[in-house]
Amino acid sequence: MELQYTYWKGKNGWFVGYLNIWPDHLTQGKTIADLEEMLADLYLFYKEEREGKTEKKSGTLKVIA
Repeated sequence: MELQYTYWKGKNGWFVGYLNIWPDHLTQGKTIADLEEMLADLYLFYKEEREGKTEKKSGTLKVIA
């Protein structure tokens, strides 16, 4: 299977990108290969979620500004 993606190099030097089928879900990697691995993981995660194979939970995140 082949999936199209969009990417760019961020200010921190990392590559940021998303799968074109899910443009709201960004991920990043130090190299293009890292980014492609993260995008593949993202695809598999959301595929499992759509098939109802993930249990959803919630938590609280403390952010210090």
